[in-house]
Amino acid sequence: MSGGKRRRLTNPLALAVMGLLGERPMHPYEIARTLRQRGKGESVKINYGSLYTVVQNLEKHGLVEATEVQREGNRPERTLYGLTGAGREEVVEWLSDLVAVPAEEFPLFETALSLIGYLPPDEAVSRLRDRITELDVGAAATRGVLGKLYETLPRIFLVEIEYKLHMAEAQAAWVRGFVREIEEGTLSGLDGWRTLRESGEVPAEWAALSRHGPEGAAKAAASTDHGPGHKGPREPGPRRTG
Repeated sequence: MSGGKRRRLTNPLALAVMGLLGERPMHPYEIARTLRQRGKGESVKINYGSLYTVVQNLEKHGLVEATEVQREGNRPERTLYGLTGAGREEVVEWLSDLVAVPAEEFPLFETALSLIGYLPPDEAVSRLRDRITELDVGAAATRGVLGKLYETLPRIFLVEIEYKLHMAEAQAAWVRGFVREIEEGTLSGLDGWRTLRESGEVPAEWAALSRHGPEGAAKAAASTDHGPGHKGPREPGPRRTG
C-alpha cells in the first residue's frame, strides 16, 4: 500500500473511468453510459463534458491511451481508450488507499453540529426534525433505486449505494436520539445552552471551562458546592515575592 501518496489526479470520476477501462477499451460516451447503467451516478457525478476532460487528463498523464478509432457510416469518428500498465498500477494503489485509510473529511453536517449551540434548543430541535424527514425520504428513494438495480445487476456493483443507504439510516437514528435527549432534558450541558441563548450570558461553568480547561472547570464547579454563603473560588492573584 502506498500510504496515501500525493496523486496526479484526485477526481473520483478519474478512478471510476480507469476501473472501467481496465475491463476493455471504450469511448467516452460508452464509459458514461456504462457507469450510469451500473448505478454509479448515485456515487460519482457523471456528465459527458467533464468525463471527456477526465479522459484527456488521464491520457496526458500516461494512465490511459487511445487503442482504436471507430467509424460507423456517417457518424463522427470515435476514439476508444484503454488502460496502460501505469494506469493499472494507479487504480490498485489509489483504490487500496481509499479503502484502507480513513480520509480527513469535513462534512457540512459535522460543522453544523459543532456550532449548533448558536441556535436556541427548541429551534435546533425543529431543524433537526426537518433533517430526519429529509433523511427518511432520501432513504426510501434509495431503497427504491436499489430494488430496481438488484433486478439487473450483481450486488458487487451496488455496495456503495447500500453503504449510502445505511449511512443515511444510521444518521437518522443518531439525530432522533439527540433530539430525544434535548426534549427529555437529559443532554449534558443543556441548561447552559438554554441560559446562553435566553440571556446572552455565558454560563459560569462554561466560563470556567474556557479559563481553566476541563479539569480546572470541574474543580471550580466542585468548590462552589459548599452550602449557603460560600462565594466560590477566587481568581488567583499575583504571587508575593517577600
